[in-house]
Amino acid sequence: MYTDTHIIIFAKAPLPGFAKTRLIPALGASGAAELARRLFDHACEQAMAAQLGSVELCVTPDITDPCWQQIEFPEGLTFSSQGEGDLGERMARATQRALDEHSSVLLMGTDCPALTTSVIVQAAEFLNYEEACLAPVSDGGYALLGLKRFHHSLFNEIRWSTEQVAQTTRQRLAALNWSLAELDELHDIDEADDLKFLPEAWLSGRKEDGEIHAVFKIGQ
Repeated sequence: MYTDTHIIIFAKAPLPGFAKTRLIPALGASGAAELARRLFDHACEQAMAAQLGSVELCVTPDITDPCWQQIEFPEGLTFSSQGEGDLGERMARATQRALDEHSSVLLMGTDCPALTTSVIVQAAEFLNYEEACLAPVSDGGYALLGLKRFHHSLFNEIRWSTEQVAQTTRQRLAALNWSLAELDELHDIDEADDLKFLPEAWLSGRKEDGEIHAVFKIGQ
C-alpha cells in the first residue's frame, strides 16, 4: 500500500443557509446545517482513521473566516482554502499541489456517509496497480477520486453537480489512456429522498405527511 497517500477533503462550512441548502425544505435551515456538520465530522474522522498519510481539509469560505474557529478538528489535520474559481479549478489546484509532494492523492467530499475508512483504504490499495480510482455515487457524480498523476482535463469544463460528472471523468481518463479501478456505487446525501441512506444511528425521528422530522446527533 502507498504510505504517502495524501487525502484532501473538500468542505463547506456547515452553517445554516450555506451548507446542505437543498435539504432545508425537509429539515429546516438549522437541521440541514446540523446534518452538514455531522457529515463533515464523519468525513474527517474516516479519513484520519485510514492512516494512509497526511490529511488536508480544503475549505470554503477561507480558513481565516471566524466561522471555522467554532469547530473542533481532529488532531493532525492540515488546512487550506479552496480559493477562487469553479469546483474544477479549485480541485485542479489542490491536486497538482498534492502530487508535487506525494505519490498519490485521494480527493473526497463530505456528502457521503458510506465513504468509510475501509472504502478509503481500498481506494488507496487500487492505486498500487492503477493510475486512477473512482467511487461513483448514484446521482451520477463521485464521492472520491484517486490519482497518481495530474492532468487538467479531469477538472476543466465539467458540468459539476450533474448526472454526467462521473461518466465525463471516465471518458477523460480513457482519453488519457490511464487505467481506472472503480469502487462500489455509494449514495450522497443531497436531497430529501437521500435521507433514507443515512446510517440509522444518525437519524432519529418520524415521518408526518411526507415530511421528515429529524434529530441529528453530532459526534455519535
